[in-house]
Amino acid sequence: MAKKFRRTNRDRPYLNILDFIVEEKTFLAIVIGGIILAGIFTGNTRAAMWLGFFFAAYATVANDSIQSLGTFIESNKSKPWWILWLYVGTIFLGVVTFSWFYFNGDVTYQRLLNPDGTTAYPHPESFSFFQIIAPLILLILTRLRMPVSTTFLILSVFSADTSGITSVVWKSWTGYIMAFVLSFLVWYLSYNLIKKYFKSRKFSNSWTIVQWLVSGTLWGVWVMQDGANIAVFLPRRLDAFQFGIFATTIFLGLGLLFYLRGDKIQQVVSEKTRISDIRAATLVDLIYVVMLIYKLFISTVPMSTTWVFLGVIGGREIAISLARKKKGKKHRKKAGKMIFKDFAYAMIGLFVSVALAAAANPDIRHAVWEGLGLT
Repeated sequence: MAKKFRRTNRDRPYLNILDFIVEEKTFLAIVIGGIILAGIFTGNTRAAMWLGFFFAAYATVANDSIQSLGTFIESNKSKPWWILWLYVGTIFLGVVTFSWFYFNGDVTYQRLLNPDGTTAYPHPESFSFFQIIAPLILLILTRLRMPVSTTFLILSVFSADTSGITSVVWKSWTGYIMAFVLSFLVWYLSYNLIKKYFKSRKFSNSWTIVQWLVSGTLWGVWVMQDGANIAVFLPRRLDAFQFGIFATTIFLGLGLLFYLRGDKIQQVVSEKTRISDIRAATLVDLIYVVMLIYKLFISTVPMSTTWVFLGVIGGREIAISLARKKKGKKHRKKAGKMIFKDFAYAMIGLFVSVALAAAANPDIRHAVWEGLGLT
């Protein structure tokens, strides 16, 4: 009698595709609708500006939850989402309001507008289709749980020339390397001490206070660095009405983010070793915020905070895998795979960013072809 085999979705790939469409039908509808609207409003500067801004606000907050708020969300699962939202939202409003007043309408802490009024990211007189859909590309990559650089993906399509891209890439690369080395040294040299004092599941309530202070500082510094990724669609100096829409939109978007507990991209943080421990999360955030503060004050060039975060997480995972005495080979292999995957996704984001920038800007396109020897 012939042996019967049970067919699975692996035997019929089209079922996996159908399952994905059913599961992500709302998200796919948003993306398709967004692309259609982008095509309709490409010739309408005002409508395209606000459409791109709303896309960027949602995409940036959703993607960057992994780095600035991921450990905070992961280690505070037991607390009501709205308390976390009000805390983070209030810090956001304070940070952007100060910049708006102090820099005369600029909410980016001069990431997009130099003190002399010049900028490497001019506000376009008319928006191209590729500029509008850049945040939608970010949404898709985010849905696939890819920790790509929002700075590369969105700012690149607004760069006046290739110098605006190369300066960001260089600052981000050095940030990744420095963060990796610093995180590795901290966790490797203090592993035994950390293991001894973090072993108990119980911890002092003072750790909660410290973590909220560190996470609040990290979030504030992140807004100073990455707020430019959202504001790039808006005029470089905002009037009161524009600022009100800017601040309110992101504040409400943060509420949705905390209600969803970080959504799918949160898995990039959740899979890391004992990151839900509030003490470990605090130490990760402390290393991260030190790096951001250092990079924030050495220049006003925008930087990929995602790459710095991946450096912090990567250095930590490698240090722990090397310092462990038991099952060291197994953990080293697992850590290596996670780091390679995160880095590969970040590089995919960089290549997509350059492609979008080349499609949106003829000067950048010519420079890319020239660099590849195709002209």
